[in-house]
Amino acid sequence: MNQQPKTWQIILALLSVYLIWGSTYLAIKITVGEHDFPPLLMGGIRHLTAGGILFAFLRMRGEALPNRSEWIGASVMGFFLLLGGNGGVVIAESDPLIGSGLAALVIATMPLWAALFSTLFGHRLAWREWLGLLIGFSGIVLLNLNGNLNWSTGAIALVIAAMSWAFGSTISRKLTLPKGFMASAAQMLAGGTIMTTVNFFVGSPMMRAPRWEAIVALAYLILFGSVIAYSGYVFLLKNVRPALATSYAYANPIVAVILGVLFAGEKVGAVEIVAMIVILIGVGIVVTAKK
Repeated sequence: MNQQPKTWQIILALLSVYLIWGSTYLAIKITVGEHDFPPLLMGGIRHLTAGGILFAFLRMRGEALPNRSEWIGASVMGFFLLLGGNGGVVIAESDPLIGSGLAALVIATMPLWAALFSTLFGHRLAWREWLGLLIGFSGIVLLNLNGNLNWSTGAIALVIAAMSWAFGSTISRKLTLPKGFMASAAQMLAGGTIMTTVNFFVGSPMMRAPRWEAIVALAYLILFGSVIAYSGYVFLLKNVRPALATSYAYANPIVAVILGVLFAGEKVGAVEIVAMIVILIGVGIVVTAKK
């Protein structure tokens, strides 16, 4: 029988995905924005290292190895969440036209895509959900009309990332996954391996030694963004309703925009602020439409 999670565990997990993930957009920009690391190679290093650390720790505690079906499930999650989701973000942020705050704002549409994908598994959208989808996606249209996206390669990568992360989150409960935090470790090991392999075939090599700022940012992504926050998200997917697990979409853009303005000199105008409000209103309507 699965042990019921404690309230403090859920609160800590929520805080990790709210605050830490909001800050990772700036850290990603630092690692790939000046081409210190090739995007997919950076993601592969990040998740392989984080997954290896967590896997070793869990094995020392006596956690069981995942079986074949659990590895398959972890690989599916690694493909959609890490290669498609996180990989799309790092590719997008390697584009000079895509700021960290803008990236977080587009990824905030993830719950909207998740609502759409839920219809593939028998969920019928209520009128409030359709209303939320209409409002939320109109915020993306507003961003495009203002010239923030212009459907560059980076913008397309962001939309694909949001869709991929949403689909992976939607099917997570349909898959056989390892128990507890071993699910996080297995997914990061599988996803990191996939990202590194894809980079080998279609990515770019390291062109120079990375700056110390990029190395520090990568270390932050490994420890905080992956080991702590990604594990927190996997924990939430297993233990709380999807609306609560994906509620980080409210906080991440705000945190990312503030950090981008303060530390990266990113500019935020009235249209961007209005678009953020519109998107978050749409997300709020969707995730609260069903109890």
